[in-house]
Amino acid sequence: MLAEEEDLADMPRVVGVLSALLERVTERNDAAAELELELAVAPAAASPFRATTKPDISVRAYMARIARFAGCSPACYVVAYIYLDRLLRRRRAHSVDSYSVHRLLITAVLAAVKFMDDICYNNAYFAKVGGVSLPEMNYLEVDFLFGVGFDLNVSPETFGHYCAVLQSEMLCLELEPPPSPAPARLHCFLAEDDATGSGGSSSSSSGSCTALSIS
Repeated sequence: MLAEEEDLADMPRVVGVLSALLERVTERNDAAAELELELAVAPAAASPFRATTKPDISVRAYMARIARFAGCSPACYVVAYIYLDRLLRRRRAHSVDSYSVHRLLITAVLAAVKFMDDICYNNAYFAKVGGVSLPEMNYLEVDFLFGVGFDLNVSPETFGHYCAVLQSEMLCLELEPPPSPAPARLHCFLAEDDATGSGGSSSSSSGSCTALSIS
């Protein structure tokens, strides 16, 4: 696992930035969930993306694994982030936490690579990368697509907007500011209304993928 985290140094910078952003959102939502539990607030809504137990692999290591084996273009990670935000704005009862972040991430990347790249691996391969079964991967993909309302087009303006957000996040990481006292957010952290458009890119291949389970 440590080796996979170190692999981030050789990945596109967007991979490390997105993993850091999702880690922070996950930590905040975990803390919010613990507080809600203490206050006897109703638990999070049932979702196919929520695991029964927290996966052992960290968000950073999981992201490094996806980047290493999925072979998708850097633009796919920006689009995956856009898709996550669209999903969470449409399904406000759901949140990104330690129980859901891994399945949300692998499914968002799968949807993005199919839309963006000319060549990509099939669902069976992504299931192996993500540590889920093929039937589960197929079900997650369908639920995700319905969750975003099949709104997969991304305009250049929207793409640039999210790139700017990730660039800002990257600058914050480089400056290494003290932990933010801001309250936890229940959803993926930003979004304005999206304009629709189209985009495209090409992909690269990767090496042999070892087995993983996040069940």
